[in-house]
Amino acid sequence: MSITVTTWHLEQTSPSDLRPAAAPGDDVRIVRAEVPSPEFSRFLYTAVGGDIRWTDRLTMTYAQWEEVLGRPGTETWVAYDRGTPAGYAELEAQDGGSVEIVYFGLVPAFRGRRIGGHLLSCATARAWDLAERRPDITPTKRVWLHTCSKDGPHAMDNYLRRGFTLFDTTVEEEQESVTPGPWPGAHG
Repeated sequence: MSITVTTWHLEQTSPSDLRPAAAPGDDVRIVRAEVPSPEFSRFLYTAVGGDIRWTDRLTMTYAQWEEVLGRPGTETWVAYDRGTPAGYAELEAQDGGSVEIVYFGLVPAFRGRRIGGHLLSCATARAWDLAERRPDITPTKRVWLHTCSKDGPHAMDNYLRRGFTLFDTTVEEEQESVTPGPWPGAHG
C-alpha cells in the first residue's frame, strides 16, 4: 500500500533568523556526542523515529554508520532530561557553506515538555557556528532541514517559530512501511 507524503524544505540564511526558544528548565542539558558511535546514533534514530516511520537508515551496516558519522562537519547533539537521552539533532556540513539538520526529534516520552524548541534552538545555533569547531569546513551561510507529513504534528510549527522559512514543497507516493521502533511494542 502506498501513502502520499508531503515534504517541506525550510531554511535560515542568516544567524539573525534564529528565534531561540526558552530553556525548559535546569534539568535539561544539550551535549555534543564528541565520539562518533554507531550504536548510540542508531539507538537515537530508532528511539526518536520509530513511531513516525523513519526507515531510511535501518538497513545501514555498522561500517556505513561509521562512515556517515565520521564525515567532516557531522555532529550529533543530544538533549538529556535528568541524565536520560530525550532527543537529538544530527548536523551535516555540505558544499558551499550549507549545514543540514539531517535528523531532529524527541523520544516519544519526552514530547510536549518544551524540550523540542530548546533542542532545535541549540542545534541551529551550533549549525551556524560549526566552522568555529571545524576550521576545515566553509563557514555556514545557510542552515536547512526538511520535515514531512509523517513527522509529529508540532514539527512544522517548531521550525517556523525558530525562524525557518519554507523554500520548497514536494509531494510523492511512498510505500507504507512498519517500523520496529526501539523494540516491538515500545510505543504502543
